[in-house]
Order: sequence, then structure tokens, then C-alpha cells
Amino acid sequence: MSRNLDHVKVAGQRVLLRADLNVPMQGGVISDLTRLERLAPTISELSSKGAKVIVLSHFDRPKGKVVEAMSLRPIAAALAKVLGRPVAFAADCIGPVALAAVDALHDGDVLVLENTRFHAGEEENNPQFAAELAKLADLYVNDAFSAAHRAHASTEGITRHLPSFAGRLMQAELHALETALGHPARPVAAIVAGSKVSTKLELLNNLVGKVDILVIGGAMANTFLAAQGHDVGKSLQEKDLHKTALAILEEAHRKGCEIVLPHDLVVAETFAENAPTQVVGVDAVPPHMMALDVGPATVAAFIKRLPQIKTIIWNGPLGAFETKPFDASTNALADAIAKATQEGKIVSVGGGGDTVSALKLAGVEDRLSYLSSAGGAFLEWMEGKILPGVEALSKDLSNLG
Repeated sequence: MSRNLDHVKVAGQRVLLRADLNVPMQGGVISDLTRLERLAPTISELSSKGAKVIVLSHFDRPKGKVVEAMSLRPIAAALAKVLGRPVAFAADCIGPVALAAVDALHDGDVLVLENTRFHAGEEENNPQFAAELAKLADLYVNDAFSAAHRAHASTEGITRHLPSFAGRLMQAELHALETALGHPARPVAAIVAGSKVSTKLELLNNLVGKVDILVIGGAMANTFLAAQGHDVGKSLQEKDLHKTALAILEEAHRKGCEIVLPHDLVVAETFAENAPTQVVGVDAVPPHMMALDVGPATVAAFIKRLPQIKTIIWNGPLGAFETKPFDASTNALADAIAKATQEGKIVSVGGGGDTVSALKLAGVEDRLSYLSSAGGAFLEWMEGKILPGVEALSKDLSNLG
């Protein structure tokens, strides 16, 4: 486990806190405050212990140039509301402007610096840019697991200059993932779904060696079913990956991982809200119809197996959840897993892109053991990759430059 806030005294220290303020915006208004709300405990703890808290983050993709529409100023204002306290803002993240803003801080104050990606050195992991960031602080705390898969100046380069620690959100993410994949209670099941096998090849290949049961849903399942010789009609599938799908099934069998594919499907002629649907077996998809959700019998059969499962990891909705009624299987399984979690019978960890949206719509986001909002970093961790921003927190502190 990386060093965390239990291992450092922050009173009177300038603490550079790498956050993820890359929140969704619509019409200049933040549409989801989840990332700010999850960051709040670390900021509040640092502030209450007398640290000068200097928040650092990227936002969007300005490509090394100042783009006013991508400024963190409005997000700093939103963070102030979430924290219920004043939050200062500096119009740059390095140089005289940033240094002056930091010098004006008193113990316990909170400051947000401007978008790190306004400087090309951020994404280049430029050593000089990382050194300029480091001049602002005495300590570095990374609370942005969602950006930990990037070796950027504010996530990896800076750790070469400052004593570095994990924030509470980073700590919680790492603990949840270690519990789910590192040393889990077995049997372990993983639900992997989504539209394309091609985007999750590394994930599938890693999981067949780590989990006991692998449930494949979404349009991904169509590719596996078609590879096995089932006619999936007009369903979305990747014909060029049939051999790959069969190879994954063979590898899973070799490693003792049970693959669970749908045995019934919800099909429709058109992908539209409340379109007329049928439930059919996987060998009975009409040629003019498409599978848009896993069928109820498949879901019911897996729910019956939950008492035998100790740990479950979920990445990807089972159907086209954004459009009713193709959210039914995701909702039913989510509710059953949430119930088992609340009863203390299972450890459940979900995350990655659409998974968070789907489980929120299912109303279970607060009833699972942990729901990660990290997206790409969550996926890369599940793929078994080393995350530069996490690895950097375990460096030998005696080698700081």
C-alpha cells in the first residue's frame, strides 16, 4: 500500500494536492458534483490539521494553450460550495502568480491553481515543469486515482521532488481494488460488458487468470455467441474477433475460469425508447432483430448463484441501459448484488465509464462496497497494468531531487 496521510504531519505545511477536477460541464454548469464531493474529505482533513491546501488539476484538453472555456475558476467556486468555505483561485499553476497566491495562504486555507494542461509540460511530463510545480509546496498528496494511469508532471514527475502520499480517496480506491483483485475472498466473479470486445481484450485476458467466474454481457456477448455459431441477427457484433473470442473461451477453460454467456436475450427491430421487444433464446434471434439486453432467465440464473460468490467486480452495463426497457437486466442484477452487499454476504466493486452511470440509474451507487468513478485508471488496474501515479507514491523518499 502507498504512503497515506496517516504517515505525515501536515500542520503548517504547504501541501500540493493533486485532485481530479475534470468534472462534466453542460452550458458552463457542472452537471455532476461527484468528483468534488469525493475530494472533500481529504481537503477538509488537511485543512483541519493546519495545512495550506493547494489544489492542482487538469481540465479537458487545451493541448498546452490557455483556453478560457477550460479554466478551473468556475470549478473552484463550485468546490467552495461543496466544502462550505472560501476557496481562493490563482490564474496560473506555476510562476509568480502561483507563488504569490501560495504566499498569501494561512494555515487551513484552500487554494485552487489554474489548469495544469494550459502548459505543454504537463502532458509531456517535463522535468522543469514538474520542478516548478514542486517549488510551491513542502509535501505532495495525490488524491486523483482517476488520473493515475498517466505519467504526467503533476501525477508522476513531481514525486521526484517532494515527499509524496496518497489522499483518502486514492487510499480508498486502492484498498477497494486490492480487496477485489489483489487478495479477494473467493469465489470471485467479474461482470464485464459493453459494446466491443476489442476495447476490453486486455481486461478479459487478465481476468480469466484471476477470477473464478466471468460473466460477459452487453453487445460483447453477441460476438462470443456468434463465434460459437449462434445467429445473432442484426445485433451489434465484431465478426473479425470471432477467433479471438474462441481463444479467450479456451484460455478460460484451461485456467479453470467459468465463462457465463447469456442463454436468452431481449431483442427488438429498432433501438428506441419503449420499442416492442421479445425475449428469445440465443439460438432463436430473428434475422431482422437485434439483441439489446440480456434476457431475464440469464439474470435470474446468475442471481441464484450469488450466495456462492464472495467477491464481485463489475465493469460495463449488461444492456443498452440508457434506453428503456433495455436497462432491465442491469437494474435487476444491480439490485440483487446491492442487497447481498448490504447483508454482508458479498464484497462488490464497480467502476469504469458507463458502469457508474448505469449503477446510479439503478439506484445502487451507495449500496455497493465501492463504486469507482476513475474510468480509464480503473480499467487499466483491472487489466493488470502498473499505474505510474500509484507506483510513484511508493518511491524511496531518500532519492528526492
